[in-house]
Amino acid sequence: MSFSVLGRITGPEDLKMLSPDQLPTLAGEIRDFLVEKVCATGGHLGPNLGVVELTIALHRVFDSPTDRMVFDTGHQSYVHKMLTGRWAAFDGLRAAGGLSGYPLREESEHDLVENSHASTALSYADGLAKGQRLHGEDHRRVIAVTGDGALTGGMAWEAMNNLGHGAAPVVVVLNDNGRSYAPTVGGFAQHLAALRAGRHRGPTVFECMGFAYIGPLDGHDIAAVEAACRKAAELTGPVVVHCVTEKGRGYVHAENDEAERMHGIGVIDSATGRTRGGRSLSWTGAFGGEMERIGATRSEVVALTAAMLRPVGLHRFAQRFPERVFDTGIAEQHTVTSAAGMAMAGLHPVVCLYATFLNRAVDQIVMDVALHGLPVTFVLDRAGVTGPDGPSHHGMWDLALLGTVPGMRVASPRDPAQLAELLDEALDTTDGPTALRFPKGGAGAAVPALGRMQGLDILHRTRSRPLDVLLVAVGVLAGAAIGAAELLAAEGIGATVVDPRWVLPVNDALAPLAARHRVTLSVEDGVRASGVGAALTLACADARVPTPVHALGLPSEFLGHGERADLHAEHGLTARSIAETALALLTTEATTPTPLPRERTAR
Repeated sequence: MSFSVLGRITGPEDLKMLSPDQLPTLAGEIRDFLVEKVCATGGHLGPNLGVVELTIALHRVFDSPTDRMVFDTGHQSYVHKMLTGRWAAFDGLRAAGGLSGYPLREESEHDLVENSHASTALSYADGLAKGQRLHGEDHRRVIAVTGDGALTGGMAWEAMNNLGHGAAPVVVVLNDNGRSYAPTVGGFAQHLAALRAGRHRGPTVFECMGFAYIGPLDGHDIAAVEAACRKAAELTGPVVVHCVTEKGRGYVHAENDEAERMHGIGVIDSATGRTRGGRSLSWTGAFGGEMERIGATRSEVVALTAAMLRPVGLHRFAQRFPERVFDTGIAEQHTVTSAAGMAMAGLHPVVCLYATFLNRAVDQIVMDVALHGLPVTFVLDRAGVTGPDGPSHHGMWDLALLGTVPGMRVASPRDPAQLAELLDEALDTTDGPTALRFPKGGAGAAVPALGRMQGLDILHRTRSRPLDVLLVAVGVLAGAAIGAAELLAAEGIGATVVDPRWVLPVNDALAPLAARHRVTLSVEDGVRASGVGAALTLACADARVPTPVHALGLPSEFLGHGERADLHAEHGLTARSIAETALALLTTEATTPTPLPRERTAR
């Protein structure tokens, strides 16, 4: 596929040289390019199809990077990447060493804010504008591209409250597509709908807060958006440019996807819009099925989601029990405290979030839920390494954060059958909060237990061997731990593998069990410095257990994007790496992990 206009764009200066009659051709080529490349790699297709003309207009009016553009959320920045000279790198989108699916500072001077957690752009813009003013940089402008559901988040309104009563020349470009994943919810969404339909009379909410207001205008009319942005750039105070767009525009399969407009996709056939190959049961799907089952037998169970009904697997529950599902918008703090109120009213709320977004509501978990001993269950999808979405989406911190919350119990199921069991146990809990975490992707095969001892599932015990190594496996890393035990057995080393099921707080039976072994390793896909392994180390120290405890997990650093299995291997979370670490610990003279013979393989 050839791109006669796009192929000449090496940066925003080239875009400014195009004549107006070339711009529709460029917009069409960008859409064709997005469909071709994103369908091949996976990524955020729908949001970017909707901001093509808007982004063209922004880069024709403003002078990035002198003028600073902040995208909220970062997943709508693909067109920005293309227009700032990176279109030729899209074959490596979201692959290790390739183009990030979000703005990335090391990629380009045109990328400023990497964090793709929503509702933050206006706060960044407020701080940037104030900093520029204090430095006397009056020639620089700040442009915050928000929308796609981001204005359902409370932090955006905190920033609006500050921006509106100041004199900072911030241009807020509202990409109003009426959606986040699904249609946007709440009273503000109704206000935008009235503005779009021309039904609103009187000042807009933006004007009431101190902003000038331009719009609503057709966000797919490049000339109209350009004119509005030039007008906004001449103003001395904050201004909102309200652009109405269509998510998924120009790709029939996205336009026909009523649920999400192909917000985020895996690898699909661009011609049919269908996933290539078969689909295995996902963790999200397994959870969704369990919630549907539970809804029919537990009338006290309600579910909450922060604008992600389908991504967290609640759509089937919502279809059967619509009055028991609450979409709060992108507002995790409100979500958690609302759940606390529901629990006070006698319900058992299940708060369904991606693990990375749990970070946004830690204060509410501690003070609004745990302090009151309320039975709220948190279900954390995409826990651990998520892969192609990169540092802002890895769910690495949930174990470390939740482990500090008084009264919180955390489970990490290793397979779908255990997910069902643990979810039932969580919903039976009435004296405090619980959490279940599971990763992105396929749920895999069942991992049977040999037996259960004081709440611990025994997954492996090497026959006719001494108690050399205790492997404490967290969730889906049970398979790697069993594989490591088999590799160790081939070297004459006896190993026990246990799954605590409820991983935090540490099961009282673990310290005595560790004392019976020569070394103990914990294996988890969270930060090793303060997760399950750290808690186990402390528990063994408190119990005066002399057995050394070694925590395997992720480093306390931001991990890049790449395949999940590769990132696990890089950080020692494979069967071979676990076995080599165990051998090194058993060999007191060793300073590095002892390599296993290459002919040995896990069964």
